[in-house]
Amino acid sequence: MFPKLHRRASAAELMDDFTSGGEELREALRELRRLNRLFAASSPTLYGIKQLWRAAGKPKQLSITDVGAGSGDVNRRVLQWASRQGVALMITLVDVTEEACAEARQLYFDEPRVQVIRGNLFTLPEARADIVTSTQLLHHFSEEELPHAVASMLRAARLGVVVNDIHRHWIAWTAVWLATRAISSNRYILNDGPLSVAKGFRSQDWKRLKQALGIHQLMYSWRPLFRYAVVIGKPDSYLSGRS
Repeated sequence: MFPKLHRRASAAELMDDFTSGGEELREALRELRRLNRLFAASSPTLYGIKQLWRAAGKPKQLSITDVGAGSGDVNRRVLQWASRQGVALMITLVDVTEEACAEARQLYFDEPRVQVIRGNLFTLPEARADIVTSTQLLHHFSEEELPHAVASMLRAARLGVVVNDIHRHWIAWTAVWLATRAISSNRYILNDGPLSVAKGFRSQDWKRLKQALGIHQLMYSWRPLFRYAVVIGKPDSYLSGRS
């Protein structure tokens, strides 16, 4: 029953096929929001944002671009945090599929701090936002593709990058396999949920990525529930100049 998890799986997820989608994909995105709530998916993203915000001197204005955002639902907690801190926050959600953008627009239709753009990670303008985030995006890339993907995020960020992705572990795989079958009959969810865990990361994967990027500012930490928060800051000299 269990896949071999000592190495990252290489099979493509159904959501990686941009030639299909439609209502079935939109249904999958809605059910993914339920799974994200169940597995506390927003916590590592907020944790990483706080790290960079504090390092920058707790600025009162902050912009975030969330790439591969899907519905962008993890950002609801980020918006709540910003309100409590008195931070004027603007979030841009970027996704390559129209289905994801439509779900995000519907989810945030009454939230003026959020805009939705259909776009590609690799074509983001330089220094587009203070912080560039991704949640459950990087596991879609192979080890060879990862440095290019993260470098694109870094180019688009002024303060740094926050990556939130899955810990590859048999407990996580089992929990996701059971949860997806308990809540869904959608083929995207049934296939991609457990496969996402098998394509997830362990500590050595982040060490290899850090070496491939040739940077010292990459820090990763394990976060509940079976996730990693990866924080990559821009040089300290830049952070110390923020106010």
